[in-house]
Amino acid sequence: MTQIQKSSFKFLKDITEHNNRDWFAEHKEDYQSHHNSFVDFSDNLIDLMRMHDNIETPTGKKAVMRIYRDVRFSKNKAPYKTYSGMSFKRGTQLLRGGYYVHIEPGNSFVGGGFWGPNKDDLLRIRKGIETDQEEFRTVLNSDKFKSVFGVLEGEQLKTCPKGFDKDSTAIDLLRYKQFLIKKDFSDDEVLKAGFLQNTNEVFEAMRPFFDLMSYILTTDANGVPLFEE
Repeated sequence: MTQIQKSSFKFLKDITEHNNRDWFAEHKEDYQSHHNSFVDFSDNLIDLMRMHDNIETPTGKKAVMRIYRDVRFSKNKAPYKTYSGMSFKRGTQLLRGGYYVHIEPGNSFVGGGFWGPNKDDLLRIRKGIETDQEEFRTVLNSDKFKSVFGVLEGEQLKTCPKGFDKDSTAIDLLRYKQFLIKKDFSDDEVLKAGFLQNTNEVFEAMRPFFDLMSYILTTDANGVPLFEE
């Protein structure tokens, strides 16, 4: 089966040390080989994911993120990313949440969730938690969730969000601004032939969380669908 190559790790380590346009131009073939292998990995991953979810991302080429950094508003002017990312979008308005693979020597993980919910979505999520926090906690406290992901991650407010009760028993959940879950992988684990299947299994394990969040985001307070299938 398709797997992450040692040559890709070498390229990512090298560009971390030589993050400049001259070096990149001299090693364009190394980059292209690295990029092509990631596209191939993504294509195979999409095939596996479509056995258990509706994936809108059409090809691995669309999934693999650009290596070029947007430096316009950053103090860090290094032109290239020192990691490779792949993102996958779920199909239809009823299936919410995104999948993500991050490959970086010493910092690789497979994750997903809700990185930047817009104002309306964030309010709807918080209202859903306020209405039935126990269902939310049931998912987060399940043996499967804890064994794969550990805990819910993401940025949080330091205080209670506006419009909610600061004494609510759900305040620990209401403070979240992002709702992220991930599983870390060592370099050795990433380079093994089974990493493709392991990645797919992590994505499958996200489904109870995604299903609950999708329900919250696509129905009103009475459970009436907001969108047509």
